[in-house]
Amino acid sequence: MNAKILGLIPARYASTRFPGKPLADIGGKPMIQRVYERAASVLEHVYVATDDERIANVVKSFGGRVVMTADTHKSGTDRCAEALNTVQAELNISFHAVINIQGDEPFIEPTQIRLLASAFEDAKTEIATLVKPVDNQADLISPNKPKVVLSQENNALYFSRQPIPYLRGVEIDKWLESGTKYYNHIGMYGYRADVLGKITKLPLGTLEKIESLEQLRWLENGYTIKVLETELESLSIDTPEDLQALKDRGLI
Repeated sequence: MNAKILGLIPARYASTRFPGKPLADIGGKPMIQRVYERAASVLEHVYVATDDERIANVVKSFGGRVVMTADTHKSGTDRCAEALNTVQAELNISFHAVINIQGDEPFIEPTQIRLLASAFEDAKTEIATLVKPVDNQADLISPNKPKVVLSQENNALYFSRQPIPYLRGVEIDKWLESGTKYYNHIGMYGYRADVLGKITKLPLGTLEKIESLEQLRWLENGYTIKVLETELESLSIDTPEDLQALKDRGLI
């Protein structure tokens, strides 16, 4: 890859549903270490961005790189913007783009990170993300798995917690059989560095408030989100119950 890419893993300790989640044991390693190692297998420059010394100390203990950020950030995107500025100043490197890697996905496939980074081989790419074709009814109707509709150029037109596009005149349990393509959004983002600095200064958007999806703020303000397709499933751990479920399935 010619473009200089910075991989950032936002991580906070004070999760309401799972306090200390980044340090949860996943097969003998803390979750944050498993995410870091997978990201570092693809990207030369990877940092954990955190506001918590406990997380920072664990990252340093396994030889990872960490950047401290403020504890006032409302999203991982905001934390990435601060971390980008700090890392660029420390390394004296101007990065072309940032990949925001979710810290609660210890099974993230390096190929997905590589795919997302490849979007920035086109210097015009502003923001990029991943989608996976919907292949079951539960995912289609789940509000926790946002859907996205695409333009002919594979840019995002809209994201929603509802199934979109709406298939008029057909019962929803027949939508997947109709041949209409539905996509689940996989919440890993890439941002061109200059764009990241701009989108974090935007005020909360109307559509973002309605759907509780921050990417709608960017679309409302005219930014283009490039979408790349993957067939790989995304397994995030949001709660202790999610962690136990993965253990029960023998994945840990």
